[in-house]
Amino acid sequence: MAYLSMGEAHRRITDYLSQFSTAVLNQDGPSLTPLLLVSSNSRLLVSLAHALDVFSDWLRLVDQADDQSQLLSEIVSPLFRCLQSFRAARFADAYVYFEKSANAFLQEFRNWESAWALEPLYGVAYEIRILAEKADRELASLGKNPEKLKAAGSYLMKGFGVLAGKSSKRVGALYVTCQLFKIYFKLGTVHLCRSVIRSIETARIFEFEEFPVRDKVTYMYYTGRLEVFNENFVAADEKLMYALMHCNPQRTANMRMILKYLIPVKLSIGILPKMWLLEKYNLVEYKDIVKALKMGDLRLLRHALVEHEERFLKSGVYLVLEKLELQVYQRLIKKIHIIQKQKDPAKAHQVKLETIVKALKWLELDMDIDEVECIVSILIYKNLMKGYFAHKSKVVVLRKQDPFPKLNGNPVSS
Repeated sequence: MAYLSMGEAHRRITDYLSQFSTAVLNQDGPSLTPLLLVSSNSRLLVSLAHALDVFSDWLRLVDQADDQSQLLSEIVSPLFRCLQSFRAARFADAYVYFEKSANAFLQEFRNWESAWALEPLYGVAYEIRILAEKADRELASLGKNPEKLKAAGSYLMKGFGVLAGKSSKRVGALYVTCQLFKIYFKLGTVHLCRSVIRSIETARIFEFEEFPVRDKVTYMYYTGRLEVFNENFVAADEKLMYALMHCNPQRTANMRMILKYLIPVKLSIGILPKMWLLEKYNLVEYKDIVKALKMGDLRLLRHALVEHEERFLKSGVYLVLEKLELQVYQRLIKKIHIIQKQKDPAKAHQVKLETIVKALKWLELDMDIDEVECIVSILIYKNLMKGYFAHKSKVVVLRKQDPFPKLNGNPVSS
């Protein structure tokens, strides 16, 4: 770092204070926002941090500021200490100071009648989550309790409470909600999303279409993921499709995140993605699963689940994909039915259980007739096959018309 004189340090600090005061006085949200983004590594804040280290009596400058002094003191003083701690990689300390500054900012925001400071509030909401994540990593590495992300969630709930009213500020509620979702998913406390969702979807304090597209996409992505975890595939499909259709196609990373959950949902309701889509968004882990469904190859499905187990478990879709086995069995028996139809059309609807056992052996899967009979019973029960058993002859008699109903966008019945 280049040498900085006391005079230059003094000037940088007073320039910042002047920018902050002017932005608040003029109710200029876009100008105020970058002054709050401690983790941004902007040239302004990096040079300010250097100035604070050189000019140790900066607190006096804050106190001497003109008619905005109390506001500056309560918001900016802890913000400066946060900046110093952040630049020194003391993230737990940085979080503590930032939370103090954020609380003061929220109190002022509550008093401002108009919604001019929504953008700065978004910045504060984002920063408190980012700093909390860094603080928790630091605390965990020191063998201490990583508790800051949970504290950030509590702060954001306060912010949500301020926004979820009937004023023009309510449009900011969805952004804060999305930051809350990111925290709850990170902490594994997704059940806490429910109360916020109820406020958004049930209370009808405001219409969903009022919110910015960016926030609607993020909201639908996270609520869609919740529906995946709860195996509500029709609702998950609706929400994730909304997110995909409204997502900026230039944001390929975001498109990929949505598709990572949408594809298992589509597979569960009988809709197979094209291979080009998997390649375009680098979702090749689903390739063999799609092939297995097309071919009725249970061995290939199980191999794909083992090969990508860690990835599927991490994203929470492993159990969803594992349940595709029934569809694979259906496709296998359907293939047997088609082959029999070519050889002997008159008896095509009579499939011997022994034939299914042989097909599974060819796939290196050893199953006896009783196990196969159990699987076929489940397929009939879940409406994946239409037919009945002739138990004495160990034959499944398929209905002659449409023996293998398509899911047509509906999940396998429970």
